[in-house]
Amino acid sequence: MSVQAQLTKGKITLKGSAKIVTEFFIFGINSILFQRGIYPVEDFEMQKKYGLDIWVSNDQQVTRYLENIMKSVEEWLSLGKINKLVLAVNSRETRETLERWQFDIQLIEDQAEEAARPAKSEKALQMEIQAIFRQIAASVSFLPIIEEKCTFNILVYADSDAEVPTTWTDSDPLHIKNAEQVRLRSFSTDAHRVEAMVAYRRDPDLC
Repeated sequence: MSVQAQLTKGKITLKGSAKIVTEFFIFGINSILFQRGIYPVEDFEMQKKYGLDIWVSNDQQVTRYLENIMKSVEEWLSLGKINKLVLAVNSRETRETLERWQFDIQLIEDQAEEAARPAKSEKALQMEIQAIFRQIAASVSFLPIIEEKCTFNILVYADSDAEVPTTWTDSDPLHIKNAEQVRLRSFSTDAHRVEAMVAYRRDPDLC
């Protein structure tokens, strides 16, 4: 769905913003999985989004996993009940977390102040999102090479009163010991602000 379709009287609604942020997560997670080589290149296909070429997994198991999670994420975003989403890249053999991509979500609650601001244009929003995807693509230049087979988990930090699907389980935060952190760009709609960062395991040979 286009950004323009989410505009109501010049402003992006909370429900419309939830769709935009959820869509960003879907494409963002796919881009990270591709750029970091979590799955073989042949498991991805290129799609046009945000004026960019983005690689998206065609693995049905991955697609279903993300769809199931994002259904709840979009609902919680529209209700203001989510504050963080994390993509953790883990070693298949040791289960150790090697990378932790964190997206902090802030609900813009000061409606009076926000109403006084001009509505964000589709072009401005797209440029902010493009900047994050370019950083994801450039991450191979500063993140350590992943030489072992990995899997991934999605962690969602929701309010205690959020209705959680029965198939979901609690998880530890999967933090990385002695981690290096790099803060990435952020983007905002008229209702949400998303700030991104990646933490990764420091090379023990460099400590």
